[in-house]
Amino acid sequence: MSGDDGESTIQRIQDIVAVFVLSITAVLTAWCGFEASKWGGEMSIAFSQASSARIQSTAAEGEAQSARQLDLSVYTLWIGAKADEDDRLADYVEARFTPWFTPAYEAWVADGMVENSPFAREEYVPPGTEEAVELSETADEKFAAALENNQRGDDYSLLTVMFALVLFLTAMSQRDVKTWVGRALLGMAVVLDIVGIAILLTFPIKI
Repeated sequence: MSGDDGESTIQRIQDIVAVFVLSITAVLTAWCGFEASKWGGEMSIAFSQASSARIQSTAAEGEAQSARQLDLSVYTLWIGAKADEDDRLADYVEARFTPWFTPAYEAWVADGMVENSPFAREEYVPPGTEEAVELSETADEKFAAALENNQRGDDYSLLTVMFALVLFLTAMSQRDVKTWVGRALLGMAVVLDIVGIAILLTFPIKI
C-alpha cells in the first residue's frame, strides 16, 4: 500500500468517526435539552406544592392559635372563679372546656397541678397543631426537592453546552485545515464526548 493510499484510508476513517460523533452527539444534545426541560417542570411543580403546603400550614397554625385563645379565655374565667371561691361558677366553666383542653386539664389535676397550667401539658393539642407541623414539614421537603430538581436541570443544561462544544470541534475538524489540526480537533471531540457520556450515565432520568 502506497503512502497516498494509507493517508486516504486514514482520512476515510476520520470522516466516518466524525459523522458518527456528530450523529451521536446530536441525539445526546437533544436528550439533554429534553431532560433539562423535564426537570425544570418538576422544579416548578415542587415549588408550587411547597408554596401550597406552606399556605395550608399557616392556615392550620391560625386555627390552632384561635383554639388556644378560646381555651385561654375560658381557663381565665375558671381561674377567676377559683380565686373567688365560687365553686358553682368554676364547675359551670369547667363543663364548657373544649374537647382538646379537657384531657390536658384532667391530667394536670391528676398530677397535682405541678405545671403552671394545663397548657404546658403534652396532652394539650388544639386542632390544627399537628396539621400545621405536618404541612410545614411537607413544605420543607417539597422546597428541598424543588432545589434538587433545579440542580438536575442545570446539570443537564451544562452537559448540553459540553455536547455543543463536541459538535463544534467535530465540525471544525472537517474544515480545510492542516491534517494534524483536524485530527487533534476530532480527538478532543471524541474525548469530550466520552467524558460527557460517562457523566450523563450518572444523571437521573425523568420521562
